[in-house]
Amino acid sequence: MDMAKPNFLHILNTLKPDLVVYDFLQPWVPTMAASQNIPSVLFLTPGAAANSYFSHFGRKKPNSEYPFPSIYLRDYEYDRNRHMLEPTDADDDGLTDSQRRVIGCVDGSSEIILIKSIRELEGKYIDFLSTLNNKRYVPVGPLVRAPETENEHSEIMDWLNRKERCSTVFASFGSEYFLSKKEMEELALGLELSKVNFLWVIRFPVRQKTSLEEALPKGFLERVEDRGKVVQGWAPQLRILEHSSIGGFVSHCGWSSVMEGLKLGVPIIAMPMHLDQPLNAKSIVDAGIGEEVVRDSDGNIDRREVAKVIRKVVAEKSGKTLRKRAREFSDILKSNGEKEINQVVEELLNLCSLTNNKAGLS
Repeated sequence: MDMAKPNFLHILNTLKPDLVVYDFLQPWVPTMAASQNIPSVLFLTPGAAANSYFSHFGRKKPNSEYPFPSIYLRDYEYDRNRHMLEPTDADDDGLTDSQRRVIGCVDGSSEIILIKSIRELEGKYIDFLSTLNNKRYVPVGPLVRAPETENEHSEIMDWLNRKERCSTVFASFGSEYFLSKKEMEELALGLELSKVNFLWVIRFPVRQKTSLEEALPKGFLERVEDRGKVVQGWAPQLRILEHSSIGGFVSHCGWSSVMEGLKLGVPIIAMPMHLDQPLNAKSIVDAGIGEEVVRDSDGNIDRREVAKVIRKVVAEKSGKTLRKRAREFSDILKSNGEKEINQVVEELLNLCSLTNNKAGLS
């Protein structure tokens, strides 16, 4: 990333933009922008709960406990995130490289920080971040695009059309994270044990030559063919989530997937892996819009736990409460419309105007 610095400075000098928006991986961006009297604003795509957790420990406030006990890491989750929370002996400032980069980005942002979230879900975490970092955090909304309207993948939609309302779970883990073979087997057997209809999208790493038959338990596809559909590769996630037959979303809890489930009113069955995902899972459970498949003390998935949580969300009475709560958030997002984005535009225009005025005075 440091190799991009000269080119980036050339772009600033050539284009002379009114504003630079950057993410948390380039702490040198606000410094370069400031050298050209250009305001810059940090844009955070992970949610406020996870950001506030990592930021609290990055700031290392003396004698200060993280104030939200429902947001935490279990031992095995902490181990997977140790590189983000514990410095090595070589780090004389007591910070990890990740913490150092994020703090540099936060401190360099001009007055405000944009965050992909909504106040109705994460207001207390947004306020805590604002106090902790002495910057005003401004939510930009869920940033969920409209579902695709093409007639592609009609086979999937036809299959869903044959299922009863809220009777089916959709399982998908995004495009960047992959289940291990053991995790895939336990999820498969958990889906089978649950006796619930399911649509499961499976992706493999680009260079991995694996067939579904090799990856899944022997005879699984034949045993579940009446109530389960497995798709390899890509599927229209938003169209699937908005379908009336979907009653739950088995997800790794990447923040974009959480926002999509929320926007479309689908409760989440959380199966987080690492980074911010375990914290996102705790957040949705705390908000009453999902349940977590809790791993064992070694971080392993168990098929019985998978089946239990899927049934709790889709097949049992408790699922109605979760779906009602998820639909309430969906209604909030729909009623908000462009409110968050309009506020962001106003904030950025004010920031640019303030900067120009200061430059004129100087």
